[in-house]
Amino acid sequence: DVLGSRGLGDVYKRQILYYREEELQDGSIFSLPHQRERRVFMIYLRGIALNVFPDGNSYLSDLPVVRYLHTVKHLEFRKPVTFFVGENGTGKSTLLEAIAVASGFNPEGGSRDFSFSTKRSHSDLHQFITPIKAGYPQDGFFLRVESFYSTATYLDENSNLLRYGGISLHEQSHGESFLSLITNRFEGHGLYILDEPEAALSPHRLLSLLVAIDDLVKNDSQFLIATHSPILMSYPKAEVLELSVDGIRTISYKETEHYKLTKQFIDAPEQMLKYLLNG
Repeated sequence: DVLGSRGLGDVYKRQILYYREEELQDGSIFSLPHQRERRVFMIYLRGIALNVFPDGNSYLSDLPVVRYLHTVKHLEFRKPVTFFVGENGTGKSTLLEAIAVASGFNPEGGSRDFSFSTKRSHSDLHQFITPIKAGYPQDGFFLRVESFYSTATYLDENSNLLRYGGISLHEQSHGESFLSLITNRFEGHGLYILDEPEAALSPHRLLSLLVAIDDLVKNDSQFLIATHSPILMSYPKAEVLELSVDGIRTISYKETEHYKLTKQFIDAPEQMLKYLLNG
């Protein structure tokens, strides 16, 4: 793979070698190699770096993800979609939130021009990290399930909703409004940060979200997503970063605990329930 550069962001390109067979005048077959260049994806945020280690009195200094960043100095994002996975309490949402705020998004969600605040609940981690930018996206959004109601209210009070499907998000079901925002408001050429989007969506809607993500990736977009959903993690153009007490590592989809436990349950639900409920 070759790393190229364009004004809006890094473009990862793959050089593919093809052979075209041609028959020469003497009847022999001649293989003529030629190259075709295919753009694979766009990267706007190449990674993050920890610029200062938090004070020892701060709980942030005890987070495994912060200690890991202090050791490796930076965390790289190499695919159009990066999933942050791991057990509760490993710092997925804290890290994602810090990346969003450090990238200029409203802490409670929205685009960079959203300014509402209901209750300050985000950490100060954004003050200690620096985004490693590869370019400037034309669009962007930070989507949080836990503050989605406040996002919808802000839009009702400050927008004509034309970019959001023309219907108040409050007038739709939670899942419908969540997916409607993505399919209508996410316009491409953007950086989109999603915190556990599966909490609002049925399995069928999650499949719809996969399609929407792929369409946006093909339209030069990048995603950072914290999730517990094995359905979302299956996206083939993604890198899965597992957060644990030991730090952060890249793993395959089928190596995740989410996939293995879900498969184990589906393959033998009676056996699993017997083990869980009867000891």
